[in-house]
Order: sequence, then structure tokens, then C-alpha cells
Amino acid sequence: MTELPLIGGTADAPGPGTLTGARIGVITFPGTLDDRDAARAVRLAGATPVALWHADTTLGDVDAVVIPGGFSYGDYLRAGAIARFAPLMSVIIDAANSDARLPVLGICNGFQILTESHLLPGSMIKNDHLKFMCRDQILRVENTTTAWTRDYAAGQEITVPLKNQDGQYLADEKTLDALEAEGRVVFRYVGFNPNGSRRDIAGISNAAGNVVGLMPHPEHAVETGFGPELGSSTDGLGFFTSVLNKIVGDNK
Repeated sequence: MTELPLIGGTADAPGPGTLTGARIGVITFPGTLDDRDAARAVRLAGATPVALWHADTTLGDVDAVVIPGGFSYGDYLRAGAIARFAPLMSVIIDAANSDARLPVLGICNGFQILTESHLLPGSMIKNDHLKFMCRDQILRVENTTTAWTRDYAAGQEITVPLKNQDGQYLADEKTLDALEAEGRVVFRYVGFNPNGSRRDIAGISNAAGNVVGLMPHPEHAVETGFGPELGSSTDGLGFFTSVLNKIVGDNK
């Protein structure tokens, strides 16, 4: 995957774990917007990003998968509803549910696709104010045992950009209670609930902790000077170093 370097920057500088050989796939659907950003975050964390196309029928030899944000298929029918039936999603579903427990991260539209695929419970609907929102958002890390959050501290507050129109997380009370009881609420909104999500939920995981979905965009907060104005502009990098450290640890 070719990336455009920043002017006078260190775009091609290897991340701290480049020599580990870890390969993280980044899937692109028609309408995906943030695949290049996700690939850059993977590279900055120290892994090798691998471009995946929605019509592929194999994951190759990737160690994890990121389903990035955007508006797959124009959000027709329902956000993520069509992308869920892409050939590669069937492969991802099987791999995530297999004994190998492939780590999968769904960001924004990726989160929507994960709920539509039933890899995560609940669904995403229009923001309660019915408007697109773009802002820096504070999140509290509630679960540090997932494949994507192990490098954070429990209760840590991070700031990452948020941009969505269909960002309201919805589930029945029984499902919400189960998520709470099982520690599967991974992130909550702090200070302001930007979309009306039930119980201020910003992100959740599956029972095994290998699949995580969230609405805000950690891949937009991985470089000093190019992230949120408040807090650390690299608060999102921990997602990608977390899965890298898991992969390296599992391969020892």
C-alpha cells in the first residue's frame, strides 16, 4: 500500500515494532474513507499494513484486521447493511469466531458493519439530534483486556476525533445489562454524549475480546501535531500497539 508522505515529515520512518513481521489487514469497501489513515496508523505502530478488498475471498496471512470508517455503499438501506454481505466479511466472521480468534477492529462505519454482521450485539442508528457531528471526543477506557486496548490503563481518559451521523448505539436492556455485567463495554463518552448512545457507550467487544467496535476514530490521533487539540494527539496509537503486542506475544 503506497502512502503519501508528509512534507518534511517522517512518513517512511519505521515504527517501534517494524521488525516483528506482524501484518494487519485494512479492508476497503466502495465508499470507505479512512482506509489510508488506518494503514498509516498500523505502520506508525510498527506493523505492516496489508490492503484488503471487499470482494477478496481470502485474508492471506494477516494477523489482524481493521474495518475502517466511511460510508460503505453510501449507507444505503442502513449503515453497514450492504457491506455485511461482502465476500471478505464472511471470511472475517469465520476467522473471528474460530479457535484462532482473529483480532478485528471496527471503527465508525466498521463498528456499524460489525453489528450488522452480528459479530457485536446491538445496532447503530441516527444521532438523536439527527445531524452529522465532527468534534474531538473524550473517552474513558473501561476494559483493558481486549486485543485492542491492552496498552491502556483502566479508567484512562483519551481524546480522539469523532465524526458520524449514524452513531447512536442502541440495544435492548437485557443486552445492555449483559454487556455491563460481562465487562464488554470498552469505551464510554465522557463529559458529553454526542449521539444519544445508550449508557454513554462508545465502544464494545465480543465475549472473547478479540473483536472491538467503536464510533470515534483512533487512527486520526496517532501523530504529534496532527491529532486532537485537547489532550494528547497520539492517544489513538494505543489501539494499534496493543494488537501488535498481542500478536508478538502470541507468536513467542
